[in-house]
Amino acid sequence: MTEITVLTGKLTSGVERFVLHWGDLGGSWGVSRSVAQIHALLFVSARPMTAEEIADALNLARSNVSNSIRDLVAWGLVKRAPVFGDRRDWFEAEGDVLEMVSKIVALRKARELDPASAVLAQCLAEVKADPAASPAAAARMEGLQELLTTLNNWYEQMNRVPRAQLLPLLRLGSKAVELLAPFIKKKEKP
Repeated sequence: MTEITVLTGKLTSGVERFVLHWGDLGGSWGVSRSVAQIHALLFVSARPMTAEEIADALNLARSNVSNSIRDLVAWGLVKRAPVFGDRRDWFEAEGDVLEMVSKIVALRKARELDPASAVLAQCLAEVKADPAASPAAAARMEGLQELLTTLNNWYEQMNRVPRAQLLPLLRLGSKAVELLAPFIKKKEKP
């Protein structure tokens, strides 16, 4: 990657590695490497950037940058940031880390968990309606459906937690289990 000038100077090797690594992670998230790299570059940039600057910095075609930015804007991860006296479009990433992660999780849930739950419900209905189907298959599918429903309900509840309280809650980690132990019903051993 070519060095680019941002408000605070040139990209350091650590920032460059971050942009490249975030790009590699993009494939795991179902987005192209260039989309993820553009997001990472804007996320660490000290100021908004134009599409031309992004294309030059990442050595990408201008059309690729435009299409990628369109996707990032639609997902709420990047927004237009007008610069007074300049007619070009400038872009900046969501700067609030918790908000950014929340949007990414919502996208992943919509792309992966929701369709998986819908297919599972259809398959389970077919298995239950088929007299030749294995009771073990139905029981395991029901267990998976129960887990997905629980995860979905947990996700919806966490979305209602005020942002100021969410980070301290996440920091609790396994300590939450200890705090809630008196309220959690323990399964009795047979």
